[in-house]
Amino acid sequence: MDGDPAVEPQLDAFSLVFPLPFRVGFIVTLAVWGWGINLHWLHAFRIDVPALIRYPGRSSPQHISHHLSTYRLAIVLTALFSLSITLFWLCTWHVPARVIAYDWMPMTYLVALVAFFFVPLRNLPTGGRRRFLATLRRVSIGGIAEAQDGKFGDILLADVLTSYAKVFGDVFVTLCMFFSAGGSSTDHPNRSCGGTLFVPLLMAVPSIIRFRQCLIEYLRVRRAPYKESAGWGGQHLANALKYSTAFPVIITSAMQRGAGPESDMVTLHRAWLVAVLVNSLYSFYWDVAKDWDLTLFSSRERASAHHPWGLRDRLVFRSAGLYYFVIGLDLMLRCSWSMKLSPHLDKFADYESGIFLIELLEVFRRWMWIFFRVETEWIRNSSTGLGIDDILLGDYQGKDDDD
Repeated sequence: MDGDPAVEPQLDAFSLVFPLPFRVGFIVTLAVWGWGINLHWLHAFRIDVPALIRYPGRSSPQHISHHLSTYRLAIVLTALFSLSITLFWLCTWHVPARVIAYDWMPMTYLVALVAFFFVPLRNLPTGGRRRFLATLRRVSIGGIAEAQDGKFGDILLADVLTSYAKVFGDVFVTLCMFFSAGGSSTDHPNRSCGGTLFVPLLMAVPSIIRFRQCLIEYLRVRRAPYKESAGWGGQHLANALKYSTAFPVIITSAMQRGAGPESDMVTLHRAWLVAVLVNSLYSFYWDVAKDWDLTLFSSRERASAHHPWGLRDRLVFRSAGLYYFVIGLDLMLRCSWSMKLSPHLDKFADYESGIFLIELLEVFRRWMWIFFRVETEWIRNSSTGLGIDDILLGDYQGKDDDD
């Protein structure tokens, strides 16, 4: 996470072909496909994701599976996107004046995209969308369900939202430019639209949501009558601290945009570098040690157990090499901001194409993360034989079911 704006002053070639509103729609459509693949592959490994998130099961064997239902929605959204952008290309022919003038076309597409999630349509899954919207309403204010009501689903959704922080910023920029006098949503993105601080604050909202959820979990542990078994809730505070490390990154990024003297810019850049380094490494540690329950950062005694080095006893996906590859890839993607430190790539991260690629890489990282986070939750649940997030057993003292 860095929050730095694009610096191209004119309508660039990438925006001529792929305006900002269509990029938002593309990533949303990609997210639906990704969730369908998550459900499909996890189902193939006999992991019941609907049970973990307390989603109602199919009442009849004649009903299609959850992943096929998600694929059906993804196909419709893909068709809508393909039709919309094709018509836009035919009308504009990459002529800058036309691209700017026809901004109503991608905005109409975004309205239709939102309608597919809110308006019940025949032959499209409605139960899943209703459940998603209900969960989103609860999560959007930092709420979190009790374990028996779908707490793990709330955690998954809220964590996914943190990976879409830049996309939320793009949505606001798109709307701001469209409704500004003389503005156009397909012009060069003005990420200062609405004020230099509003977009960074909007990007901080997902982290604020998870921060509040962690504090709620901490207070629940403190109020629990079985504190001796549950611990004192310190892991929830450590998790809250992890999400709070995103705030200095966003603040220093915003301050760099309005920095005056070169000496101030150097100081802010150093502060930003420290902030992103802390955020990335802390988040990587949490991914591996807490979200995935791997022993890479554990004590020598635990790491020397009878399992592949740095991993754990139970591996649903079998191949130890896959886990090592994912650990390395997660670290690389967590540190994608390091492109700004390269003399060859520093400007690429400021181009519109570079910003879009960084957004896609973070979405991909979160998609990959979901597989191993759900696997971990499934192992915890099947190991205890009780309920998800049950913290009564001594084996899980101090290991609150959070991420």
